[in-house]
Amino acid sequence: MKTVLILGGTGEARALAAALTDVRAISSLAGRVADPKLPEGEVRIGGFGGVEGLIAYLEAEHVDAVVDATHPFADRITANALAATTATGTPFLVLRRPGWPPEDDWQYVDSVAEAAALVAGRRAFITTGRQELAGFTSGVARTVDPPDPPNPNLQLILDRGPYTVDGEVDLMREHRIEVLVTKDSGGPMTAAKLTAARHLGIPVVVVRRPPPPRAPIVETVAEAVDWLTRGSGAG
Repeated sequence: MKTVLILGGTGEARALAAALTDVRAISSLAGRVADPKLPEGEVRIGGFGGVEGLIAYLEAEHVDAVVDATHPFADRITANALAATTATGTPFLVLRRPGWPPEDDWQYVDSVAEAAALVAGRRAFITTGRQELAGFTSGVARTVDPPDPPNPNLQLILDRGPYTVDGEVDLMREHRIEVLVTKDSGGPMTAAKLTAARHLGIPVVVVRRPPPPRAPIVETVAEAVDWLTRGSGAG
């Protein structure tokens, strides 16, 4: 039986693991979320120890192909996976959902720190994750786990999607939100906040994705399954 290593705890990663019924699929989660949603099948949690550690793992487990289905902003993991698979000659695919279609009143920035500087002095609804929150001075941060490090200037909401438009509208009104800050994560699970912001006339600041890796990229689980069964040598 062929072995496929799936990197990431995204919805796409879980769906891919469920779809791969004719291979040994190993799902690898970074372990940054305290209570992650686990995919079907074999699961490992924790880092590999950089490129060299991942190379050793690929060789020890006789991995035939690697699919990087990590979060679109997990660029360090992607870079390490590309380096390790290149070194071992292991077929490598990136499964990355598309970003949200841009709207005219969205303002794009290149980093969370740039976003924090841009919205300084306004009550922001910050949905960029639990890291890099130190630069924000006012507003509400929603994260799955407590921020690291904490920011006493922000009110904290611990919650996990999917969210509804009505719920997001109520939240933004309750907290008198003046601007929404988000990463260009894409996908439907957290898109309701964008519809709510549009409904309320609240401006949106979007952190751009890192540059894509120099590797094959697909946008859907079906395309990844097709690659694995036809083009990667792991089918």
